[in-house]
Amino acid sequence: MLRRTFTMMAGAALVATAFIGAAPASAQGKKIVLAVPGIPPIYSVTIAFVAQKQGFFKKYGADVEIKPFDNGTAAARAVVAGDIDLAWSPTPPVINQVSNAGVPLVAIYGMPNPDWVLGTTEAGKTCKDLAGQEIGVDSINGARSVALRSMLAAGCKDVKIDQVKQVALGSSPGPAMLAGRLHYAVLHLDDLAEIQQQGKKLNILLAMKNTNPTSHYLIMVVRKDNLAKNRDAIVRTVAGMVAAARFMQDPKNADAVAEAASVTGHNKEVNKLALEEFLKINFWAAKDDGMPKNKIEAVAALMKKIGSIKPDKQPVSYDQFVDASVWKDANAMVK
Repeated sequence: MLRRTFTMMAGAALVATAFIGAAPASAQGKKIVLAVPGIPPIYSVTIAFVAQKQGFFKKYGADVEIKPFDNGTAAARAVVAGDIDLAWSPTPPVINQVSNAGVPLVAIYGMPNPDWVLGTTEAGKTCKDLAGQEIGVDSINGARSVALRSMLAAGCKDVKIDQVKQVALGSSPGPAMLAGRLHYAVLHLDDLAEIQQQGKKLNILLAMKNTNPTSHYLIMVVRKDNLAKNRDAIVRTVAGMVAAARFMQDPKNADAVAEAASVTGHNKEVNKLALEEFLKINFWAAKDDGMPKNKIEAVAALMKKIGSIKPDKQPVSYDQFVDASVWKDANAMVK
């Protein structure tokens, strides 16, 4: 009887050990810190807040803390430093970091379609009028700054980047334009919705989708060694956002998405208007990993062409930059 009791206890311990080994990341206590660009966060990363508010992170066993940063470039640097686990960061600056300095970042999920536009509150202007003008960006060499350089290089041959004055305004140039302190800025679709809702007419001089159709917007990055160490928790985090991307496609969820997007500082009406515009350009990758090879390679080639990648350096290759297996495993989990 004693032997049988001991055997049963030993068996139960083995089963418990097996369950502990297979438990979700949250059950094992591994918290993933996810950085998002903008204080307040930019509209594109609403996907992370939807995943949090709708319980998708929890559903797939991820314990996630969302941490806003001034901009995505700073967030990527924090990942390199080991201060955080993951970051949504602008693709061009990250490619520059990896190419120029060999930083150990790998891309695991993406938002492939930039919504950048160069807008002005002045009527009758063309891109030729940009010379000598102050143009609002997030930070010098940040996402908006790189977008400005790219749009000028491809769509405005008469004006070069050193002929304009970039004004660093963080993630929200709208108030400066509404107040009349600034007449030109690189904007997101939600910036447009907010400015126009308040009665200010905007004219679009350049749009990234036209000037740079093979451009790529945001990439989720992680250190290679951290991915190897915490892969299960990271896959579960991506699964939460894959589920959120699909939730956001359904029009009946617009109110819930608008509520999650309140972190941007926009009101509900602006958030719903912006959501419609973002969905029109298939902004959030819901059916694939959002990292098409042709776009990643085109961005790398453009960064080399415009001098963002040093003359003695070569652009990082797609295979070195992208790990497609994380999204595949996350997608299988969601299915």
